[in-house]
Amino acid sequence: MKTVVMLPTYEEAGNIGPLIEGLYGLGVPGLDVLVMDDRSPDGTAKEAAGLKARFPGLRVVERSGPAGRGLAGREGFLRALEAGADLVVEMDADLSHQPSQVPRLLEAMAECDVAIGSRMTSGGEDRRSAPRRALTGLSAAYARLLLGLDVRDANSGFRCFRRSALEAIEPAALRSQGPSIVHEVLFRAARRGLRIREVPIEFAPRGSGRSKLDLPRLAAGWLWILRLRLGL
Repeated sequence: MKTVVMLPTYEEAGNIGPLIEGLYGLGVPGLDVLVMDDRSPDGTAKEAAGLKARFPGLRVVERSGPAGRGLAGREGFLRALEAGADLVVEMDADLSHQPSQVPRLLEAMAECDVAIGSRMTSGGEDRRSAPRRALTGLSAAYARLLLGLDVRDANSGFRCFRRSALEAIEPAALRSQGPSIVHEVLFRAARRGLRIREVPIEFAPRGSGRSKLDLPRLAAGWLWILRLRLGL
């Protein structure tokens, strides 16, 4: 069973090393890491590539096309499939998604097609500040309402996909350029009748650096959710 953990990155030089080490430290058979870097000016790709000698299966891609969380995620999904992945895990590279939680998603795959690391299901926890938790809750409720999703943590970008599920979602046809790719993927998964399960996780404050999610990006994401709902 080949598992590829796909990490879209931008300016995560202080976090990428501990994250990669933590993932390989899990000792999961057949697990490799794919870093999709958007030409980070802080040297994220260089930090990651410096670990190749220790972890031969590690792949670091410095993207040459237009930048964007959605575009990096789409390309990463395609590359993971090309690499022969049976399971594909996507997660943020800021250490808010912790390597120790990955086995929970992998175990859940025995009963579903898509496993979502959820802060909002029973047993889940969000350790960030109250304002950030409230904003996430509002955004998730908005996505659930407009897209008709039966998922509490619709904003989670910590997920595991069966190969067949990812192929059904058709990553090459994804259109979101920004963080709204997580909603587009979930919307497609629900539309195709895939079995989706939420798995409780502990969501930690980010490691080093600052969040890239500002008000303009948040507003753009909400607009994209509306476009999905209207079929635009």
